[in-house]
Amino acid sequence: MTELRTDLLVVGGGLGGVAAALTAAKLGLRVVLTEETDWLGGQLTAQAVPSDEHPWIETPHVSSGYGELRTRIRDYYRRTYPLTPEAAADPTLNPGLGNVSKLCAEPRVAVAVIDELLAGWVSAGRISIHYRYVPVAAEVDGDVVTAVTLRHTGSGDTLTASAPLVVDATELGDLLELAGVEHVVGAESHAQTGEPYAAPQPDPTDQQAITWCFPLEYRPGEDHTVAKPASYDHWATHVDPFWPGPQLSWEKIDIHTMSGKTNRIFEGDLDAVRLPDLWHFRRIRARTQFRRDVIDTDISLVNWPNIDYWEAPLLGPGVDETARRKALQRCKELSLSYLHWMQTDAPRPDGGTGYPGLTLRPDLTGTDDGLAKYAYIREARRIQARFTILEQHVAVVDRPDGEGAEQFADSVGVGHYNIDLHPSAAGVNYVNLETYPFQIPLGALLPVRVRNLLPAGKNIGTTHITNGCYRLHPVEWSIGEAVGALAALCRADGTEPHAVADTPARVEDLQRLLTGTVGAPVRWPDDIRRTRPSQTVRSATPVLALPEKRVSGV
Repeated sequence: MTELRTDLLVVGGGLGGVAAALTAAKLGLRVVLTEETDWLGGQLTAQAVPSDEHPWIETPHVSSGYGELRTRIRDYYRRTYPLTPEAAADPTLNPGLGNVSKLCAEPRVAVAVIDELLAGWVSAGRISIHYRYVPVAAEVDGDVVTAVTLRHTGSGDTLTASAPLVVDATELGDLLELAGVEHVVGAESHAQTGEPYAAPQPDPTDQQAITWCFPLEYRPGEDHTVAKPASYDHWATHVDPFWPGPQLSWEKIDIHTMSGKTNRIFEGDLDAVRLPDLWHFRRIRARTQFRRDVIDTDISLVNWPNIDYWEAPLLGPGVDETARRKALQRCKELSLSYLHWMQTDAPRPDGGTGYPGLTLRPDLTGTDDGLAKYAYIREARRIQARFTILEQHVAVVDRPDGEGAEQFADSVGVGHYNIDLHPSAAGVNYVNLETYPFQIPLGALLPVRVRNLLPAGKNIGTTHITNGCYRLHPVEWSIGEAVGALAALCRADGTEPHAVADTPARVEDLQRLLTGTVGAPVRWPDDIRRTRPSQTVRSATPVLALPEKRVSGV
């Protein structure tokens, strides 16, 4: 067993964990950073999801750290890829021209850039990274986590790390359970939160679907058909009550109308910049951006509604490690089944079936099977926090017209995304609510009891509802920066996070540290914070009909 002692222990190498480690290192701390896979970056890399971002992501109102990440991704392409002269000269280069984001890039590029961001701090000994380690135990003395034991997923070797402050940046909030930190799983009830769209009763199984994503290249005339998965016939015939048909189809739910809708994988000219089809939605390589004599195909990232896995939850009562592994395996089989269906049985507009030229790109995901290294996780265990962010704080439908989101005196970051809840293991369908640009309150980062553990991902003090807008890439990064800065302030003052929160002057010091040294805004300008997304370049999703607060079927 290896024993490590450091200033800050960050367990989990997603965007929140990376931002926390990088920020703390820049502010003088020594950091131990552990990661379950062999890639840092979480949802952007190991889960392969192109960044979901807000309309102001290209403005000065974004964290300079997250802005640097985006700038370096573009520079990486300019340095190493055979771009066309026009693409190389474009200051807002979007390699994939995907509809979902102004920067759709290959996951392998993103992980290379994250490694670059950390390289100098690793060389200086400020950050020590331990790949393929998962937490298996935590030692607790009263209200303090004194040590965390982690096991290597390959060798089985263990290491024990201790630090004055511990950050849980795992995808599922693993340390919350291991350390006995009070937490919530699944959906709270309306009686508990007062949220109009909350569940009638608390339901720990009401957790958002997970998705095993994969990149696809299309080579017409070739045959790259994968083997038929064992569960193929199940997915081809089983119909859930809230879904318009089997998942192996082009049918999905339209979140605007909550009725069935037929998708198409290809619609018109593949070289079009924007088309309302699946291929253009999360396209991460557009051949028009590159020299055609070198790169002559597109690549699209499949994170599409029909591969959402809602059959069983990953967390909660009765879900042990065996059940979790089974659910993850079934999720992977659903993705492979959908690929096999697209290659063989999917109806085409010309009356034929199948696109056998669709082919996986395992080199882009660093895996043998071509799927992402890990499933895309939308929801985790969440701390019972000093302050819990509610739907009423951010949703347009719950706020006085034009007032904007709730303003928090202890804000430590900003973000924006619609409340976007995917179907859940409880059989609950989509919930999509328009939000105002919002803040990240410090109170939502503080457990009600445990004094030295901080969350840095989807495990902060949100509800099941508001997790739907605080779970995206730039918000997770901002949470991590706030946690890293708070750790540095505590180290400098010899104090604890809760003591900082209890002292208005120290909260202001933390805010100045973030806005000044770190370059992370904690407030939106008034003209933005009162803006509805429908008034920006990004189209808005109408809210659900008010009398039907919770939609459980079509």
